[in-house]
Amino acid sequence: MSQADANSPSGSFPIHAGRAVGTYSERLYNEDLAPLVPAAPGVPLDRSQSWNWYNIFAFWMADIHSVGGYVFAASLFALGLTGWQVLICLLVGICIVQLFANLLGKMGQIAGVPYAVVARISFGVFGANIAAVIRGLIAVVWYGIQTYLASGALSIVLLKLFPSMAELDKSSFLGLSYLGWVSFLGVWAMQAVVFWHGMETIKRFIDWAGPAVYVAMLALAFWIVSSVGISKISFDLSSSRVEGWDVIWQMIIAIALVTGYFAGPTLNFSDFSRYCRTNDDVKRGNFWGLPVNFLFFSIITVVVVSGTIPLFGTMIADPVITVGKIDNTVAALLGALTFVVATTGINIVANFVSPAFDFSNIWPSRISFRTGGMIAAIGSVFMTPWNLFSNPAAIHYTVDLLAATIGPIYGIILTDFYLVKKQAVNVSALFSEEPGDTYWYNSGVNRAAVWSLVLSTILAIGLNFLPGEFATFSLFIGGISSTLLYLLFTRSGR
Repeated sequence: MSQADANSPSGSFPIHAGRAVGTYSERLYNEDLAPLVPAAPGVPLDRSQSWNWYNIFAFWMADIHSVGGYVFAASLFALGLTGWQVLICLLVGICIVQLFANLLGKMGQIAGVPYAVVARISFGVFGANIAAVIRGLIAVVWYGIQTYLASGALSIVLLKLFPSMAELDKSSFLGLSYLGWVSFLGVWAMQAVVFWHGMETIKRFIDWAGPAVYVAMLALAFWIVSSVGISKISFDLSSSRVEGWDVIWQMIIAIALVTGYFAGPTLNFSDFSRYCRTNDDVKRGNFWGLPVNFLFFSIITVVVVSGTIPLFGTMIADPVITVGKIDNTVAALLGALTFVVATTGINIVANFVSPAFDFSNIWPSRISFRTGGMIAAIGSVFMTPWNLFSNPAAIHYTVDLLAATIGPIYGIILTDFYLVKKQAVNVSALFSEEPGDTYWYNSGVNRAAVWSLVLSTILAIGLNFLPGEFATFSLFIGGISSTLLYLLFTRSGR
């Protein structure tokens, strides 16, 4: 057994006032999972709540400013909507994401613990491993895919600098060219180095990575506009047009897609909000980082994508390909390197930090934050993400099935914390395996939460096999059904 830090803060939460000193179980506690303390002289920055609103703003910039975010924003025009309709959908969808980020972020900030530990409040100290592993596996899948996307930009850089490396592109291993392997492992190693230096290094990295992409995107937009003329830029990229009630339906689908795209990083947002000084910092960072930032980034994206039509004769939705077509070698290199950095940023914040805490939560005495992250990184290589990404049907079903498990977790955690527990947190009990303690439930598992998760997940997964577009709403249907089931089981005493 290890003792809780005697400097644990008193905090100000309802009912249970304080992170009381007590006996913490080695099966539930290590330094990485431990509750953070307010920033003070002598307290390491990565062990204290020292982040301000800008750090959360930068977190969302790193999360949004990526190749995947760029392609996603441009892809909504395929629904047959006009430019202003797409922008409305983007704004409404991201405001929903902001709402959930505020709700989930508060849980991590007031307790000072990551998502995997927050999940103990509703699932039990051991049952939380179910929710943690689900989120961790989702992160591993996306970590591999995002690393592969970033490696494409690095390949452009290598070919610009060393044209002879084109020979490596003629042979392949396990479905990826030798050049692809060099680029993939290069990006993989760069991400690992940043991650290995801890959360304070990650914070410094994302603080400048997000703004750096804005510089590159604005430069790319200026080059596009100056090349084709402002009159050739159109906010209407749809090849077909929907009318009547179909417009409303397609807009609803677009809003659901936006919320689904950010479902993963929003679920484990406590991993970052725990470092904030106050909950006001969390909410302010979410405002500037989500609706304001996302809308501005989307507008720039549309300008660039729109300009590729008259400039290259076809619409190019991948910024890496656009950058690769720039005649100026220096500009192309800077643009490609920026997108490497951008995608590295989102990968670290969304898909490296999460499994690091999630896997550490399974066996805290043996798996540290670093070890958990490296487990995820190594696992991402063995899943050969390039083969998954090259098969649209496979990635479509993979993403839909994973989303079907996220929605129910949202419903259970939020319902339990805000409706059942009334925002009460007993932080010491989060690390206790004493029978009868607050989050012990039944042998460390809250069966009401587990059964709600299982039944809601089965329902949400079943939607993927029905005709129509029900799968698009699996996140919401799973969340609503788990909310109702959890309330039913909890209030009936079963």
